[in-house]
Amino acid sequence: MASRTGRKTSATTPLLTRPAPARESPAWLRGLYAVFFLYLFLCSINVMGSGLKTLDIDRFLRAGGDPVIALMGGVVATAIVQSSSIVTALIIAFVAAGQMNLDMAIFAVMGANVGTSITNNLASLATWRIRRQFRRAYTAAMMHGFVNLLTVAVLFPLELATGLLTRVSMQLAGLLGLDLIENPHSPVKMMTRPVVSLFEWLGGLVTTTDKAQGVVMALAGLILLIGSLVMLVTNLKGALLRRIERLFSSFLFRSDLMAGVVGGISTIMVQSSSVTTSLIVPLVGAGAIKLRRAFPFMLGCNIGTTVTAVIAATANPMAAAVGVAICHVFFNVIAVAIWYPMRFVPIGLATWYGRLAARSKWYYVAFLLVVYFAIPGLGYLISSLLGE
Repeated sequence: MASRTGRKTSATTPLLTRPAPARESPAWLRGLYAVFFLYLFLCSINVMGSGLKTLDIDRFLRAGGDPVIALMGGVVATAIVQSSSIVTALIIAFVAAGQMNLDMAIFAVMGANVGTSITNNLASLATWRIRRQFRRAYTAAMMHGFVNLLTVAVLFPLELATGLLTRVSMQLAGLLGLDLIENPHSPVKMMTRPVVSLFEWLGGLVTTTDKAQGVVMALAGLILLIGSLVMLVTNLKGALLRRIERLFSSFLFRSDLMAGVVGGISTIMVQSSSVTTSLIVPLVGAGAIKLRRAFPFMLGCNIGTTVTAVIAATANPMAAAVGVAICHVFFNVIAVAIWYPMRFVPIGLATWYGRLAARSKWYYVAFLLVVYFAIPGLGYLISSLLGE
């Protein structure tokens, strides 16, 4: 067939072709990137800690000495940044710097576990226009949310009355032979010291007082923490999650045990439960995965995400910091021990509310605003007034 220009075009050659997919980095290079970003993550904890030590935040600590405020603060902070990994790493940095007590940190970690569920709620919006798919996807998201809410409802009053998690976490940290105070000669401290010294030098160039330098160091450490975690997740999740998604509906969800193991391993590999649980929500909505199989997968994701806190604690291997990481592990293991045998409770609640939200999207909006912002704000206000 001849074109107007007189050139021949093949009938079998499409005039419009898809652009070739971007070439992915080889696995060994991704591995090097992962090690580099992991190193920056450890550095960020110590950079932030170095800055926090110079700040006089006793007033903040007195406000944060209320368990309800610590819990609500964890919920709101995680809902805003949409990453419990970042918030728990920040909490560990506060504890390691001596700016937060272990018992208050445990309540804040509970709040972070509640706040992380907001990402799943937002992921369900991808199926907003198709009512049946939205109902299934939102129900899957709500399963994750109700598990964390119910676990807090059980453990918060228990910890408030007995301090059980605090005592057990410190005893286990003590069995590891960790120092009660920070050890400046720990291997990780020595490895990250050049980066911390660089930021201290840069902070001295732009500020003239110790407190101003502390603020600059704390902010720089926070930016480095968020940036390193985001880059670590971005580096790992691309090709890895595409391969995982192909396997999800084939044989990885043949049993509850397999689904839970896959959830835990995939979350450890990408270092973000928000990524893996948000991946499963639209797949449930599309009917590729059954709701009863998504439940153990999400429980596995909750356990897998605790690895980030454990890594963060290695930046400051002292008893209190490691105690926070141990408590994070305990929280999610206890959630599995309680709610997997009684899975009809969170699944039933999620199914009920999913149907309501499918009928009227205002139920979706109401849950999002009330649970993640209104209740924490009201709790903070009431606790502040009662504390005065």
